[in-house]
Amino acid sequence: MKAMIFAAGLGTRLKPITDRMPKALVPVDGQPLLQILLEKLQAAGYDDLVINVHHFADTIEAWCQGRPGIRFSDERAQLLETGGGIRHAAPLLADADSFLIHNVDILSNVRLRDFAEAGKTAEVTLLVSERATQRYLLFDEAMRLVGWTNVKTGEVRSPYPHLDPSRYRHLAFAGIHQMSSALLPLMDNYPDKFSIIDFYLQQCAEHTIRGYVQPDLRMMDVGKLGSLDQAADFLNSLDREI
Repeated sequence: MKAMIFAAGLGTRLKPITDRMPKALVPVDGQPLLQILLEKLQAAGYDDLVINVHHFADTIEAWCQGRPGIRFSDERAQLLETGGGIRHAAPLLADADSFLIHNVDILSNVRLRDFAEAGKTAEVTLLVSERATQRYLLFDEAMRLVGWTNVKTGEVRSPYPHLDPSRYRHLAFAGIHQMSSALLPLMDNYPDKFSIIDFYLQQCAEHTIRGYVQPDLRMMDVGKLGSLDQAADFLNSLDREI
């Protein structure tokens, strides 16, 4: 199975650590974030991996040397955001029917095999949760994506005119999703840099984009310097669950 790992980010919230290394190699409990994710993916059967690189790209490529099944999508010239990153990596992704996308800085107990199985019923499957936030994806009773809202500002984005957010389920995106490669050509007319959520919102009226909720989901975004100690405790708690 194929997966793409987003590892190109500057990791500005993890400075000064990321002044000397990429966020992907920041250690949590002695293990680089990238190693933690690679082991999780490989245990779930993902053996064809694409990693996008920008910040300390040479360092990531050197660290991965000798590890089988890894190719790189080179964003050294500029960061392309989430949608642009997928579009740029399309030549490496299009040879599979579908592929997983996973941020390198997410720790979780998501059961990737179950998630992949659920993804067979949709062109895109988004891991979502009940986590409280200001920005929510909106889903109908069949868990099809219909829009997005910022509950603080009242902003609504949807391909459906006059969408009333109160009629739909509000769920937070968890940074893990699965996409059919058949959607990749739809990105051809997009700019170099764009958000994948913008793409999904523009396509959800014509394509099956569904949310997936794992009831016992536990996850942590290792995005801030102060979160590293908490991340180690969180990672160890996941190990004890296994």
